[in-house]
Amino acid sequence: MIHNANHLRENTDGLKVGGHQASSASMATIMTALYFSALRPEDRIAVKPHASPVFHAIQYLLGNQTREKLEQFRAFGGAQSYPSRTKDIDDVDFSTGSVGLGVAQTLFASLVQDYLRARDENFAEGRMVALIGDAEMDEGNIFEALLEGWKHGLRNCWWIVDYNRQSLDAVVREGLWERFESIFRNFGWDVVILKYGSLQQAAFAEPGGEALRAWIDACPNQLYSALTFQGGAAWRKRLLADIGEEPGIASLLERRPDADLAGMMTNLGGHDLPSLLDAFETARGNDRPTCFIAYTIKGFGLPLAGHKDNHSGLMTRDQMATFRTSMSVSEGREWNAFEGLDVGDLELQRFLDAVPFAAKGQRRRHAQRIIVPDRLVSEAKGSVSTQVGFGRILDEIARAGGPLADAIVTTSPDVTVSTNLGPWVNRRGLFAKESLADTFRNERIASAQKWEFGTSGQHIELGIAENNLFILLSALGLSHSIFGKRLLPIGTLYDPFIQRGLDALNYACYQDARFLLVATPSGVTLAPEGGAHQSIATQLIGMAQDGLAAYEPAFVDELSVIMRFALDYMQRDGDAVQSERTWLRDETGGSVYLRLSTRPVEQIGRTMTPELEQDIVDGGYWLRRPGPNAELVVAYTGALAPEAIEAVGMMAEDRRDVGLLAVTSADRLNAGWTAASRARERGLVHARSHVERLFADLPQHCAIVTVTDGHPASLGWLGSVHGHRTRSLGVEHFGQSGTIDDLYRHFGIDANSIVAAGNGIAAGRPMRYLRALD
Repeated sequence: MIHNANHLRENTDGLKVGGHQASSASMATIMTALYFSALRPEDRIAVKPHASPVFHAIQYLLGNQTREKLEQFRAFGGAQSYPSRTKDIDDVDFSTGSVGLGVAQTLFASLVQDYLRARDENFAEGRMVALIGDAEMDEGNIFEALLEGWKHGLRNCWWIVDYNRQSLDAVVREGLWERFESIFRNFGWDVVILKYGSLQQAAFAEPGGEALRAWIDACPNQLYSALTFQGGAAWRKRLLADIGEEPGIASLLERRPDADLAGMMTNLGGHDLPSLLDAFETARGNDRPTCFIAYTIKGFGLPLAGHKDNHSGLMTRDQMATFRTSMSVSEGREWNAFEGLDVGDLELQRFLDAVPFAAKGQRRRHAQRIIVPDRLVSEAKGSVSTQVGFGRILDEIARAGGPLADAIVTTSPDVTVSTNLGPWVNRRGLFAKESLADTFRNERIASAQKWEFGTSGQHIELGIAENNLFILLSALGLSHSIFGKRLLPIGTLYDPFIQRGLDALNYACYQDARFLLVATPSGVTLAPEGGAHQSIATQLIGMAQDGLAAYEPAFVDELSVIMRFALDYMQRDGDAVQSERTWLRDETGGSVYLRLSTRPVEQIGRTMTPELEQDIVDGGYWLRRPGPNAELVVAYTGALAPEAIEAVGMMAEDRRDVGLLAVTSADRLNAGWTAASRARERGLVHARSHVERLFADLPQHCAIVTVTDGHPASLGWLGSVHGHRTRSLGVEHFGQSGTIDDLYRHFGIDANSIVAAGNGIAAGRPMRYLRALD
């Protein structure tokens, strides 16, 4: 597959295709043992990214992958470079690629399995398995996950470390496996060391065998790799030089020709099928988390085995021809499933048909959708923040009960109370496999929080690590597909710290996990906290992140509409057909991000009509519709509603027909506009997006002032929709402490700054318009 992609398939752009032959070779025996013997239908597995070709080959044998896809490996429409749930056809359990994240996903998937098991004693448990490159263990998020697993009593999780002692650039440090073993044991894991294969173990039983074992144990990683690359003669020379005087060694080596000696010295535990099968079968006897440290050779069985530069190396045509011959594969028959094997095709097919892992066919599950009511209760009067409104809406869902409330599971990285999840948790409790009473409550100490843990709890409390939050949301948000049980995950965190877990958030969206992300507080509006807690770029992240619909409401009634939409949108899995109203592919569904604020805003007394609801969901509506002679429009989003309203009132005293646009989702407006533009380019001349219809009646001379507590580019594009002059206000630099008034004036997003921007852009009108006025 890799050779075809790099040396045989037409290459029009001249770029190396790659494919990691060496990394695939080190995993081949481990994956053979797992997929064809050890795994069961309930098990789920995250494959080391660089072993993707082995995964695709196994799926080809099992009938889940096509030759056409293999021939197009790493090409457009072909099998993916790294296993992907959303882009591969061969039933990937967990996407991998950004190293470390797929590993942690299996841990959190196991915790989700415990959550489901607590609610259904008939739930069939499986193992959550990760195949890990040893260099991948450098990723910090793995160790953050280990800590969380220990807190929650992790079960049914296997991590299998491909300990080939090489990274992308070098050979790993000496003694690394000892550090791994210590870490895992300290977190309550069983550790299984698979160091010696059957051939080595047989040699150890011979005279001189203990001296050989001692030499292997003491051999530096770099030397072992170098001798592997050099082959049998080099092994013999080095062993004789180092331990040749030891009793029995000379005879032990003499009994083995160079090829056999090389085979014995590279017969490590990770390449020995009987050893692997025994280890996996033994571990299935309990549900304890288990780490297998499997010693392997990077490039095992290939001419580049052991070389420190082999990570991205590729066999030449001549080397592949020799390798093909050694595997008894005839030229031109490389794609034949059973080529080169000395067992009959029928017998092999019967074996594949009986593989336990594939016994139940396709592994994607389906779950019924949870009915979401037409309206969520959102009564809010006076001055209320969207963060408080979120807590009230969720609390009302909890109070009402029913299937919707039962399906929701919340989580937060140590900011549960400060993100207003407290009322929900007080009603629904915290999840734990063992009950734990609230000691403060039992001791009659006054507290607003009821921190009672138990199997019926619906909040999973996390430590303060945002990567863990997003990977748990990913695991919860795939429950319908992985486990066949529908959950509606809601995760909260402080908005600026989205960036601390951004890789994990992207990973969750790439897998098409479904969740509601509530980020609050946000922006410089969190004025006294200073720059470290003030977000600038998160609006742009929300707009750019695929699979995530981003909203920033100003009023609680808007938030209620958006949350109702989100709880339904998270469950959709229809065809990617664009709506002719918005040109968004809403029926495919996705995750939702709410950027909320702690700033209280005076609520608007109004009737929520179906038309207004739809505009809120689609991304914006006229809070004050511009008249036919409008000179100026102000567009705002989120907590700056009071400043925008005040500024429009001030400008309306001497300007005609000023409009005020409430942008509830810059993301949705922008995505609809670009999609409609593409549709027109393809001949659908009638295509109009929501924002194009909002601006359809604006006079050409009308100017737009946009204002947001975030980067001005998030709304700066609005003028491009119909070619209106635009001045965009926002925050471009790190914040600082102060009052809201201080910071709004400093960054030029207060009412007076909005008025000044409006006057400035109106003063810059084209001369032909000024002549027309004269």
